[in-house]
Amino acid sequence: MNLANKISIVRILLVPIFIFFLIAEIENGNIIATIVFIIASLSDSLDGYIARHYNQITNFGKFIDPLADKLLVSAALICLVEMGKLPGWIVILIIGREFMVTGLRGIAATNGMVIAASNWGKIKTVIQIVTIISLLINNYPFSLINFPFSTIAVWASVLITIISGVDYLIKAKNVISLK
Repeated sequence: MNLANKISIVRILLVPIFIFFLIAEIENGNIIATIVFIIASLSDSLDGYIARHYNQITNFGKFIDPLADKLLVSAALICLVEMGKLPGWIVILIIGREFMVTGLRGIAATNGMVIAASNWGKIKTVIQIVTIISLLINNYPFSLINFPFSTIAVWASVLITIISGVDYLIKAKNVISLK
Protein backbone atom coordinates (compact mmCIF):
# COMPACT_ATOMS: atom_id res chain seq x y z
CA MET A 1 0.00 0.00 0.00
CA ASN A 2 1.42 3.36 -1.00
CA LEU A 3 1.79 6.49 1.15
CA ALA A 4 -1.12 8.38 -0.43
CA ASN A 5 -3.53 5.52 0.36
CA LYS A 6 -2.19 5.23 3.91
CA ILE A 7 -2.93 8.93 4.45
CA SER A 8 -6.50 8.42 3.22
CA ILE A 9 -6.94 5.51 5.65
CA VAL A 10 -5.58 7.64 8.50
CA ARG A 11 -8.16 10.30 7.55
CA ILE A 12 -10.92 7.69 7.95
CA LEU A 13 -9.47 6.64 11.32
CA LEU A 14 -9.51 10.28 12.43
CA VAL A 15 -13.30 10.50 11.94
CA PRO A 16 -14.28 8.60 15.13
CA ILE A 17 -11.58 10.48 17.06
CA PHE A 18 -13.04 13.77 15.81
CA ILE A 19 -16.56 12.67 16.79
CA PHE A 20 -15.46 11.48 20.23
CA PHE A 21 -13.82 14.76 21.17
CA LEU A 22 -16.66 16.79 19.69
CA ILE A 23 -19.44 15.08 21.62
CA ALA A 24 -17.59 13.99 24.76
CA GLU A 25 -18.13 16.16 27.79
CA ILE A 26 -14.43 16.77 28.36
CA GLU A 27 -12.58 20.01 28.87
CA ASN A 28 -11.41 21.51 25.55
CA GLY A 29 -12.91 18.58 23.65
CA ASN A 30 -14.31 20.89 20.98
CA ILE A 31 -10.88 22.47 20.45
CA ILE A 32 -9.25 19.07 20.09
CA ALA A 33 -12.03 17.98 17.71
CA THR A 34 -11.50 21.10 15.61
CA ILE A 35 -7.76 20.47 15.41
CA VAL A 36 -8.38 16.84 14.40
CA PHE A 37 -10.85 18.02 11.75
CA ILE A 38 -8.34 20.54 10.35
CA ILE A 39 -5.57 17.93 10.23
CA ALA A 40 -7.86 15.43 8.51
CA SER A 41 -9.01 18.08 6.03
CA LEU A 42 -5.46 19.12 5.18
CA SER A 43 -4.48 15.47 4.72
CA ASP A 44 -6.86 15.36 1.74
CA SER A 45 -4.65 17.80 -0.15
CA LEU A 46 -1.52 16.00 0.97
CA ASP A 47 -2.57 12.54 -0.22
CA GLY A 48 -3.73 13.94 -3.55
CA TYR A 49 -0.45 15.76 -4.05
CA ILE A 50 1.59 12.68 -3.16
CA ALA A 51 -0.49 10.43 -5.43
CA ARG A 52 -0.05 12.76 -8.41
CA HIS A 53 3.52 13.87 -7.78
CA TYR A 54 4.91 10.39 -7.13
CA ASN A 55 2.66 8.60 -9.62
CA GLN A 56 0.89 6.66 -6.86
CA ILE A 57 -2.62 6.88 -8.30
CA THR A 58 -4.39 3.54 -7.78
CA ASN A 59 -7.93 2.23 -8.16
CA PHE A 60 -8.01 1.73 -4.40
CA GLY A 61 -6.98 5.37 -3.94
CA LYS A 62 -9.69 6.52 -6.34
CA PHE A 63 -12.18 4.74 -4.06
CA ILE A 64 -10.79 5.43 -0.59
CA ASP A 65 -9.93 9.15 -0.98
CA PRO A 66 -13.44 10.39 -1.82
CA LEU A 67 -14.90 7.97 0.74
CA ALA A 68 -12.66 9.47 3.43
CA ASP A 69 -13.71 12.99 2.41
CA LYS A 70 -17.42 12.13 2.50
CA LEU A 71 -17.13 10.37 5.88
CA LEU A 72 -15.30 13.30 7.45
CA VAL A 73 -17.59 16.03 6.13
CA SER A 74 -20.79 14.02 6.70
CA ALA A 75 -19.80 13.17 10.27
CA ALA A 76 -19.04 16.80 11.02
CA LEU A 77 -22.28 18.04 9.48
CA ILE A 78 -24.41 15.47 11.31
CA CYS A 79 -22.71 16.32 14.61
CA LEU A 80 -23.35 20.03 13.96
CA VAL A 81 -27.06 19.25 13.51
CA GLU A 82 -27.03 17.28 16.77
CA MET A 83 -25.37 20.25 18.49
CA GLY A 84 -28.04 22.63 17.16
CA LYS A 85 -25.55 24.62 15.07
CA LEU A 86 -26.89 23.68 11.64
CA PRO A 87 -30.38 22.97 10.30
CA GLY A 88 -30.96 19.38 9.23
CA TRP A 89 -32.31 20.34 5.78
CA ILE A 90 -28.95 21.87 4.86
CA VAL A 91 -27.16 18.65 5.79
CA ILE A 92 -29.68 16.62 3.79
CA LEU A 93 -29.06 18.87 0.78
CA ILE A 94 -25.27 18.54 1.07
CA ILE A 95 -25.22 14.79 1.68
CA GLY A 96 -27.92 14.25 -0.95
CA ARG A 97 -25.72 16.00 -3.52
CA GLU A 98 -22.88 13.66 -2.56
CA PHE A 99 -25.10 10.60 -3.10
CA MET A 100 -26.24 12.00 -6.46
CA VAL A 101 -22.69 12.62 -7.68
CA THR A 102 -21.54 9.21 -6.47
CA GLY A 103 -24.48 7.60 -8.27
CA LEU A 104 -23.77 9.50 -11.47
CA ARG A 105 -20.14 8.47 -11.34
CA GLY A 106 -21.18 4.86 -10.77
CA ILE A 107 -23.48 4.91 -13.79
CA ALA A 108 -20.76 6.53 -15.87
CA ALA A 109 -18.24 3.90 -14.74
CA THR A 110 -20.52 1.06 -15.82
CA ASN A 111 -20.54 2.66 -19.26
CA GLY A 112 -16.75 3.01 -19.35
CA MET A 113 -16.90 6.76 -18.77
CA VAL A 114 -15.38 8.97 -16.07
CA ILE A 115 -16.95 12.09 -14.61
CA ALA A 116 -13.93 13.91 -13.24
CA ALA A 117 -14.01 16.20 -10.24
CA SER A 118 -14.81 19.70 -11.38
CA ASN A 119 -13.52 23.01 -10.14
CA TRP A 120 -17.00 23.63 -8.71
CA GLY A 121 -16.68 20.43 -6.69
CA LYS A 122 -13.27 21.46 -5.38
CA ILE A 123 -14.54 24.93 -4.44
CA LYS A 124 -17.53 23.27 -2.74
CA THR A 125 -15.23 21.15 -0.63
CA VAL A 126 -13.14 24.11 0.50
CA ILE A 127 -16.20 26.22 1.35
CA GLN A 128 -17.79 23.35 3.27
CA ILE A 129 -14.62 22.77 5.28
CA VAL A 130 -14.31 26.48 6.09
CA THR A 131 -17.99 26.51 7.08
CA ILE A 132 -17.59 23.49 9.36
CA ILE A 133 -14.53 24.98 11.05
CA SER A 134 -16.28 28.32 11.58
CA LEU A 135 -19.24 26.53 13.17
CA LEU A 136 -16.98 24.35 15.32
CA ILE A 137 -15.22 27.43 16.72
CA ASN A 138 -18.48 29.36 17.19
CA ASN A 139 -17.71 32.02 14.57
CA TYR A 140 -14.51 33.03 16.36
CA PRO A 141 -12.85 35.56 15.87
CA PHE A 142 -15.69 37.15 13.91
CA SER A 143 -17.99 36.90 16.92
CA LEU A 144 -15.81 39.51 18.61
CA ILE A 145 -16.96 42.12 16.10
CA ASN A 146 -20.49 40.75 15.62
CA PHE A 147 -19.79 39.72 12.03
CA PRO A 148 -21.91 36.69 10.99
CA PHE A 149 -19.16 34.88 9.08
CA SER A 150 -20.54 31.44 9.95
CA THR A 151 -24.01 32.35 8.66
CA ILE A 152 -22.55 33.69 5.41
CA ALA A 153 -20.38 30.56 5.09
CA VAL A 154 -23.40 28.28 5.60
CA TRP A 155 -25.35 30.04 2.83
CA ALA A 156 -22.28 29.98 0.57
CA SER A 157 -22.07 26.21 1.19
CA VAL A 158 -25.72 25.79 0.25
CA LEU A 159 -25.30 27.84 -2.93
CA ILE A 160 -22.09 26.15 -4.10
CA THR A 161 -23.54 22.71 -3.27
CA ILE A 162 -26.46 23.43 -5.60
CA ILE A 163 -24.23 24.91 -8.34
CA SER A 164 -21.76 22.02 -8.24
CA GLY A 165 -24.62 19.49 -8.22
CA VAL A 166 -26.16 21.05 -11.31
CA ASP A 167 -22.70 21.13 -12.92
CA TYR A 168 -22.37 17.35 -12.40
CA LEU A 169 -25.85 16.77 -13.80
CA ILE A 170 -24.92 18.72 -16.93
CA LYS A 171 -21.68 16.75 -17.30
CA ALA A 172 -23.61 13.49 -16.90
CA LYS A 173 -26.28 14.29 -19.48
CA ASN A 174 -24.65 11.86 -21.93
CA VAL A 175 -24.58 9.16 -19.27
CA ILE A 176 -28.12 9.28 -18.00
CA SER A 177 -31.45 9.70 -19.66
CA LEU A 178 -34.06 11.62 -17.71
CA LYS A 179 -36.92 10.33 -19.93
